[in-house]
Amino acid sequence: MTDLPPLHTLPAFEAAARLGSFLAAAQALHLTPSAISHRIRLLEAHLGQPLFERRHRAVALTPVGRRYLAVVRDTLLRLDEASAHLRSPRQERLRISAAPALGSQWLVGRVAAYQARHPALEFALATATGLGPLLAGEADIGLRYGEEEWPGLLAWKLFEERVFPVCSPALAAGLTVPADLDTCRLLRHPLLSWARWFAAAGLQRPEPASGPLYEDALLMLEGAVAGHGVALMAGSLAAPYLADGRLCRPFAVDCPDRSFYVVAPPAIQERPAAMAFIRWLVRGAHDAVQVAAKAASAAATASITGDQPPPGG
Repeated sequence: MTDLPPLHTLPAFEAAARLGSFLAAAQALHLTPSAISHRIRLLEAHLGQPLFERRHRAVALTPVGRRYLAVVRDTLLRLDEASAHLRSPRQERLRISAAPALGSQWLVGRVAAYQARHPALEFALATATGLGPLLAGEADIGLRYGEEEWPGLLAWKLFEERVFPVCSPALAAGLTVPADLDTCRLLRHPLLSWARWFAAAGLQRPEPASGPLYEDALLMLEGAVAGHGVALMAGSLAAPYLADGRLCRPFAVDCPDRSFYVVAPPAIQERPAAMAFIRWLVRGAHDAVQVAAKAASAAATASITGDQPPPGG
C-alpha cells in the first residue's frame, strides 16, 4: 500500500460530498471551512484529479469524484463497523431503514421475534422511502418497494405484489363497476400506477393528474379509512385493513406491480450476523407467500365445490 492518500482527508471528502458544502462538512466534523478546503485540495493534489466542481456556496462531485466516493464511503463504513465491533465485540448493532408502511405492518413483529432468539444482536429501526440513508452510510440494510435493479446495492426479493383499489365501506357501497371510479377522488402514490390497474380492468384511462398525493402508503391507507377517496394499494399492506373491515375491495380486479426488497451496500457481506438476519427475513417472506397461495387455492376450490376450507386454510 504505497499510494494511499492522506487518511485524514477522506472523512472531509465524504462529508463534503454527502452534504454538498464545505461549510456543512466543517460543521459536521467540528472543523473550520478552511481546514476542510485544505484537506480536499490535498486529496485532489495526491490524486491528480479534481473531485469537486466549486459553485457559489456549494460544491458538486465531478464524474471522477462520484466514482471515488463509492470506494471511500464503503471503506469508511467498513472501518467504522470493524472498530465498533472491537469496542463492543459481544453485541452487534444492525441499523434498518424501512419504508414506513412495510416497517409498521410487516417488519416490527419479525424483528421482535428474531431478537428474542438472538439477544446479542441489537436493532435500530428508522423509516425512509428513498435510498439516502443507505448511500450515506446511515443504515446497514433497507426494505424498499421497487423494480429489480438497485444500482450500487445488493438486493434480495421478499415478495412480489399485486395491487388493487381499496376504500371505506361507505364509499364501496356506491361502486358497482370499475368505471364508477370516474366520479371518485383517487388517492395517489408515486410508486403505484393507476393506469396499469385501469388497463387490467379493461379501462382506457391515463394516470390521474390530480387527486391527493401521498408519499407514505400507511398515510394513504389511513386516508382511505377516513373516506378521503379510493386508494390503489399493495395487497400485503392492505391485508390488515381488509381483515378487520376498516377497508373494502370494491372490485375483484388486481394486477402485478413492483416488489418489496431487502437492499444493502456490498459491505454487508462481511457481516455474518447481518447476512443471517437477511436470509431469515427472505426465507420467512417466501414461506408466508406459499402459505397464502395454498390458502387461496383452498378457498377457490371450496367456492367451486361448495365445501368449506379447513380451519387455517
